[in-house]
Amino acid sequence: MAAAAAPGDSRLALTAGTLCYLIWGFVPLVFQAIGRMGVSPWELISHRILWSLPTAALLVGLAGQSGHLRQAFRTPGTLAWLGLSSLLISINWMIYIWAVTSGRVLEASLGYYITPLINMAAGALLFRERIGRLGALAMALAAVGVAVQALALRGLPIVAVALALSFGGYGVVRKRVAADAQTGFLVECLVVSLPALAYVLWLARHGQSHFGASPRVSAWLIACGPITAGPLVLFAWAARRIPLSAMGFLQFLSPSISFGIGLAEGEAFTPARALSFAFIWAGAAVFLCGAWTRARSVRLAVAEVAAAE
Repeated sequence: MAAAAAPGDSRLALTAGTLCYLIWGFVPLVFQAIGRMGVSPWELISHRILWSLPTAALLVGLAGQSGHLRQAFRTPGTLAWLGLSSLLISINWMIYIWAVTSGRVLEASLGYYITPLINMAAGALLFRERIGRLGALAMALAAVGVAVQALALRGLPIVAVALALSFGGYGVVRKRVAADAQTGFLVECLVVSLPALAYVLWLARHGQSHFGASPRVSAWLIACGPITAGPLVLFAWAARRIPLSAMGFLQFLSPSISFGIGLAEGEAFTPARALSFAFIWAGAAVFLCGAWTRARSVRLAVAEVAAAE
């Protein structure tokens, strides 16, 4: 369970969460640029993992958390949770990279519009976070949007649902695990680095590796490390300090940016898809209204208490 955050920590966590989603909103452009150089999604994710490892180690060193790292490895329960979170985030990365490099940015953005549903439901079921009538209405509207998309596709939008479940599950696990953001991410990288390294070496042995083929390609692949580690550490740090429902609202930032990228790149935007997104956007608007109302009520209550004193 996450510890209660002080007001200052809450403000910093909100800033960290906002920044990480802004970065994630524009990251499809990076993966598309790398994909156009001939790098496959599997090779890209392998380098993403490998170059995240030194970045994560640097962050742990700068934070002076080497003791936390040793403690994590001495605690089987923590290692088990982080093993699960590493699996979930690896699945999420693979699906996302494949989607955005295959001209399916709109479907990927739909997945991250669905993710707040997972976060809000998990917050209520696992962390006893209260969801009011507006929150329930927001979830219902977004669910209708997903249903419309499913009808249009004559089946579930598999990419979108898989992205939502994998990243929503990752958020739940990281909120429960007793590890700091930097330490936890380093352990996650260590867990998945061996299969990633094995695949990169296999590509090199068979003459199929793009790393080292040119300074430009190599630089982009190395850049995947900080591009990955930075926002993910911000996310994990923020997720432990503010409610999952609040993180769910922030998650509307990233898919909105990606949605704009998909439209700008000329992806098909059919009437059915437009109707689907209309319901999801309506749900986001209702959720925003509810969040604003709750925040205003809290400010008024605090003001009344201060006046009474």
